[in-house]
Amino acid sequence: MAAAGEEAPSSPRPGLDLPRRPPRDGYGVYVYPNSFFRYEGEWKGGKKHGHGKLLCKDGSYYEGEFVEGEIMGEGCRLWAWSGNTYTGQFVLGEPQGRGVMKYKAGGYYEGEVSHGMREGLGFLVDGDGQVYQGSFHDNRRHGRGQILFRNGDKYDGDWVRDQRQGHGVLCCADGSTYEGQWHSDVFSGLGSMAHCSGVRYHGLWINGHPAAQATRMVILGPDVMEVVQGSPFTLSVQLQQDSGEVAKSETGRVLQISAGVRHVQLPAYSEVSFFKVDNDNQETCIQTPFGFECVPYPLSSLPSRALDPQTAVEDAGANLPFPKGDLKPVVDSGTSHGQSDTPGSHPDRKYFSCICQHVKQGCAKFPDIFLGPPPPRFRPFLSLDSLHQKARSRSRGSLYPGVTTPSGQELPGSNSPPGTAAAGLAGAYPGEYVLIVQEVTTPPFLGRTLPAAWKHLRVLAQGAEGAREAPNYQQAT
Repeated sequence: MAAAGEEAPSSPRPGLDLPRRPPRDGYGVYVYPNSFFRYEGEWKGGKKHGHGKLLCKDGSYYEGEFVEGEIMGEGCRLWAWSGNTYTGQFVLGEPQGRGVMKYKAGGYYEGEVSHGMREGLGFLVDGDGQVYQGSFHDNRRHGRGQILFRNGDKYDGDWVRDQRQGHGVLCCADGSTYEGQWHSDVFSGLGSMAHCSGVRYHGLWINGHPAAQATRMVILGPDVMEVVQGSPFTLSVQLQQDSGEVAKSETGRVLQISAGVRHVQLPAYSEVSFFKVDNDNQETCIQTPFGFECVPYPLSSLPSRALDPQTAVEDAGANLPFPKGDLKPVVDSGTSHGQSDTPGSHPDRKYFSCICQHVKQGCAKFPDIFLGPPPPRFRPFLSLDSLHQKARSRSRGSLYPGVTTPSGQELPGSNSPPGTAAAGLAGAYPGEYVLIVQEVTTPPFLGRTLPAAWKHLRVLAQGAEGAREAPNYQQAT
């Protein structure tokens, strides 16, 4: 709003006691001929000069300094159509220099202005409570600046036309941080994220998403792994992209391994026909991708090699958590967070329902995994063929030294007190098992949890034909 020009005196109006000409010097009030402007204040040489107030018929006004008829210097202006006010420096009727703009919709700006727009360095609080401090151009955030978002996130970096673009650092309220390139307000280019879950990703980002992010887990080794009864083995896991390449850009995801035993065994691989679980500890069978059902089975590992073992089995009769539904780990009330030996276990091994490891550059390794003897609540039953074979071979010695077979189909030790019959076993009964690797990163990295990976495992009897040393499937290099 420029100052009103010095116009010809208005025609006399009945009832108005106002001068028909602008005052010459001193203080005076003048209404311009168009009746839209009204000025009251100081005059010099017939021009507004000094301090005064110029009012508009729509309710807008300026109050402040005038120089030779022009709005110039310090003042305050209200725009009736927007409700915004500006207090600060003016040049030729426009905000210019430094000042404070208060917005009717909420928020304010304090800093440098040019031709009525934010230009240069300033401090902006918008209507949502977001706070920006930095450079402006053409009324927009442009250049270097910092912003504190309403949710507590903070960004410090480059801006282009009100969008984050260039290099910047985002510190999220949940503890996650991203440092790298931006484009059009999203992660784009080379950057690093340290997620609040502990996951770290360093690499290329496209439209806000990691370009080399893991999409699946793969357990290395043959389709069916074979291990000798009672032998430890090492399991290697890779995080892979859709292309099949290892997601080496990722580190820190937490993987959990658990095991299950085939509910109804095949005679070709096991003397056990099926496992019956005590009624007090009934387990729901889980369908595997291999075409059979299984029930949970305990694992063990050297304590020094396991990371944060969850819900260790307090005793051999405790309920074991097992993936159910969406394969989330389930903790039963019968488990504890301690560690304990299972009957017949190796003295330096501890038994867990599941074991966890961290991913490093897309790979994880579970060393010294061991399938021990079944807990007492597992009651294995022999197949008829196995009973006949045992009867014929009893004179030559049993497959399980020190164990006698009672009448009927139930295997030795199934009704024995803890620590008796099962202690004679070197490990799990020969047969078919499964290993399940789940991601348990909390909270999920970028809101997504990788699907579980399964491995078919076959335990061979000691001394059986074809039995070999426990495998150690190393990660591909």
